[in-house]
Amino acid sequence: MKGFVLGGVSSGVGKTVATLAIIRALDEAGYAVQPAKAGPDFIDPSHHEAVAGRPSRTLDLWLEGDDGLARNYARGEGDICVVEGVMGLYDGDGSSTAMVAEALDLPVVLVVDAKAGMESVAATAYGFREYAETIDRDIDVAGVIAQRAHGGRHQQGIRDALPESMTYFGRIPPSGDLEIPDRHLGLEMGAEAALPHEALSAAAEHLKTDRLVDVARQPPQVDPEPSPRGKAGPTVAVASDAAFCFRYPATIERLREQATVRTFSPIAGDPVPDCDGVYLPGGYPELHAEELASTDTLSDLGELASDGLPVFGECGGLMAMSQSLTTVEDQMYAMAGILPADVTMCDRYQALDHVELEATSGTLTARSGETIRGHEFHYSTASVDNDARFGFKTVRGDGIDGDHDGLLEYESLGTYAHVHAESGAFDRFVDRLG
Repeated sequence: MKGFVLGGVSSGVGKTVATLAIIRALDEAGYAVQPAKAGPDFIDPSHHEAVAGRPSRTLDLWLEGDDGLARNYARGEGDICVVEGVMGLYDGDGSSTAMVAEALDLPVVLVVDAKAGMESVAATAYGFREYAETIDRDIDVAGVIAQRAHGGRHQQGIRDALPESMTYFGRIPPSGDLEIPDRHLGLEMGAEAALPHEALSAAAEHLKTDRLVDVARQPPQVDPEPSPRGKAGPTVAVASDAAFCFRYPATIERLREQATVRTFSPIAGDPVPDCDGVYLPGGYPELHAEELASTDTLSDLGELASDGLPVFGECGGLMAMSQSLTTVEDQMYAMAGILPADVTMCDRYQALDHVELEATSGTLTARSGETIRGHEFHYSTASVDNDARFGFKTVRGDGIDGDHDGLLEYESLGTYAHVHAESGAFDRFVDRLG
């Protein structure tokens, strides 16, 4: 599968809108598009899926390593892969957009905000390309998409200023219909605030689809991952609704390769399925705290955990496993009561980084002494008892108390860190349920 990376000159330049317009343009030209996202994001991929009709792949060197990155790309389906970058092209020490493009040997299409510039757009793109040489990196900046650019003289001025070696791939016209609402943690999810198809189709008309297809190339081949043990394994119940919506496609794929997966909705009050273990992904329990507290699902889960059912929760899952959750409106709601922690929401984020954790004891996701990599991004704090037990010390990142992550109780584990299937954490989880 050929592909290219859509890099930005900075955060907020309009990469997501440009990505969605490109997906629509390629789809209307008859191509099956596989979306992907550089970086550990869950929200932008939800918008990709809403337009492309297939899950977006997560491509992050810190989370997956070189081989895992290539394997995750190769597991995509379609004629062409469109990879949305993270932040500015060169930003991020753990896994920048440039690092992902270089690892996969994919060209970069640079998104430049042309709202108040013409020749400066070309100068910016040229500078981004030449900067790769100054840091001795093999980054192929093939050309630009002009975001918020008008037609006529504005567009022509940008095209004329570009050096012959850089391609003009079109423009995204300014439009109030191409704005995605945001909130804490980023944009609203694709299922909540998908851009109007008509607006995307109108923007797609100004993109040079043939040039995008021509510039795409195929990454080097990678050895396939080891075969999983098959489906004759345990049963894993996965929470799946608007409160628990942050999960990587690769994670669910990996679980389904080794176990029977049953989904349930705590918001809807679904009973916990008959299972050997429960996975609570991250998401927005704080936005649905009243609903979660008004059903029996979490309290029943707490009773099952106290009887020894293993429960693994990440970030929002950790919050739901706590004793209580207090919102920014100072409303306190009872949660599952599995972990000895009380969670409080804050007005600004409390942690945002790639993380590395070292297991100080055997946990659901790692053996003692093993390290796993993940990322954290949360607006909450968790106050814990003095005698709380932790499964990990933080080599990098903040974790729960600055030095530790992975709160332990019964046979359960709750972390602020999100991990990817390539970390091996979910293989360990299934093995423990075994």
